[in-house]
Amino acid sequence: MSIRTAVLLALAASSASLATNRYPVDPLASPMWVAHARSLFGNDPVRFDPRVQVGMPMIAENQRVFPVTVDARAIPDVVRIVVIADLNPIPIAIDYRPAAAAAYLATRIKLDQRTPVRAAVQLADGQWLVGGRWIDAAGGGCSAPPVSRVKGDWAIHLGEMRGEAWPNTPTSSRLRISFRHPMDTGLVDNIPSYHLESLTVTGQGGRPIGSMDIWAAVAEDPVFTMMPKAGPGEPLRIVARDTGGREYRASVTVARQTGAKP
Repeated sequence: MSIRTAVLLALAASSASLATNRYPVDPLASPMWVAHARSLFGNDPVRFDPRVQVGMPMIAENQRVFPVTVDARAIPDVVRIVVIADLNPIPIAIDYRPAAAAAYLATRIKLDQRTPVRAAVQLADGQWLVGGRWIDAAGGGCSAPPVSRVKGDWAIHLGEMRGEAWPNTPTSSRLRISFRHPMDTGLVDNIPSYHLESLTVTGQGGRPIGSMDIWAAVAEDPVFTMMPKAGPGEPLRIVARDTGGREYRASVTVARQTGAKP
């Protein structure tokens, strides 16, 4: 081995060690923790925090549709919520930026194998707080064709939207939006990647409520639940766009009284 090669190897090992030491030890011992941390957090401070509550079933009964809820309302000044499945081929599912909304998000994702599922929340001062746990899954959720592709009716229903909003308090509500979309990952033979890529919610007079970037790791026919700071009677406007450039628009008015649905 030449001196130059030895020096380069030593530098590479040193850089890897510094990158590892930059982040806290992962309590889940994921083999992808440092790689994802480097990509997402960079030089920002990061720590694990039990207040980042990630609600999900113990076992993935259907790896194509796995419900995940992130509740960081106990933490002040949250400006960003990222949902991550470490060992998925598409690890990031959603990057959500609540504006006039509580630090809460519920959705459904795909799982390709047994993996840690986490939420990382960023505070206004730049630091990141992380929570999550391992989930057992049979696998294949990202590489199986969507049900609508198998049925052949995906194009008929593409773009159909439903949304409802119910008040939680006089100044806050719960908004649930659903889309008909195949959310193709590009990992199935002869089916290119095609999925929703962005969503924004605005209130009265265009007031920003929240926005998110969306990846194909989100389940087919995606559903999103948020908690806008919007009272009864306020109109909410939803605009989404997919990777094919198609735009989806809808509006929902917060109900005057709490509905029976959660």
